[in-house]
Amino acid sequence: MDWLDVAIRLLAVLVAFLVFPLLVGQLEHKAMAHMQGRVGPMHAGGFHGWAQLIADGVKFVQKEDTVPDGADRRIFRLAPAVALIPYLVVLIAIPLGPEGMVGEAPDAGVFFVLAVLGVGVLGSLIAGWASANKYALLGGLRTAAQLMAYELPLLLSAASVAMAAGTLSLTGILDEFQWWWVPWQLVGAFVFFTAGLAELQRPPFDAPIAPEEIIFGAYTEYSGLRFAFFLLAEYAGIVVISALTAVLFLGGWHGPFADQLGWLWTLLKTGALCFVVIWARVAWPRLRADQIQRFAWTVLVPLALAQIALTGVIKVVTG
Repeated sequence: MDWLDVAIRLLAVLVAFLVFPLLVGQLEHKAMAHMQGRVGPMHAGGFHGWAQLIADGVKFVQKEDTVPDGADRRIFRLAPAVALIPYLVVLIAIPLGPEGMVGEAPDAGVFFVLAVLGVGVLGSLIAGWASANKYALLGGLRTAAQLMAYELPLLLSAASVAMAAGTLSLTGILDEFQWWWVPWQLVGAFVFFTAGLAELQRPPFDAPIAPEEIIFGAYTEYSGLRFAFFLLAEYAGIVVISALTAVLFLGGWHGPFADQLGWLWTLLKTGALCFVVIWARVAWPRLRADQIQRFAWTVLVPLALAQIALTGVIKVVTG
């Protein structure tokens, strides 16, 4: 791999990182507007409110960037980057198509992406701690508790697919993928996708930022572009979790004419899952913090363990 090839791959990943989260944000505006009958997002710019995302960007740029008097200024300013950058790193390892259409393919790709995803949540935790605000700190602690609860089912469900494929490499998993895996890995897919939503603090798992209880959690004291970076990190996380679910459980680039259109199948599956994330925000009420913890330990963890057991049985029978 020469320097030109590396530069092209990194540039492609950077463009994807800058474009796809914004497309998800625009999709959320429009989907929620249709589902909830909200007319506001349908007017900005004229046809179907095409300029709504641009209007939001201008709004964030115009807002004053404030820092609380008692805050740890260095950590306060660093937190948005800590929350955002890990998703850029994860995108490097997600295969888009066959024949090397990936930024970099580490041998332990599953562990790599899950470890880096866990770092992103630290952005919310240090943001709450550095804000010198008790509500922000409470939101940060809820975020940390939610991460610890949902990291285990996330890892266990991904381990089931790695066991089925006999490799920890994401590209290796796709090389070994068989369509008959999909039915008996559906439970693992549900656990992985749901745990990913909880780690992103997306509804209905958004108790750490419940405005009725703690204003806006760890992000209470943030405004302007720094707050926008946290929102961008959320949308980037949606793209990453959806792409990982598509790669691990739905075959990624596998589909008709995969050699020519594999990248398109990956994008279509990822886009469909992003829509499900938005749909869940509209359709489901927020869970309480104790309900979120109970759901992780009493539902998702047993399901993930059952999926691993099922995978072991099938490997023995078919091996």
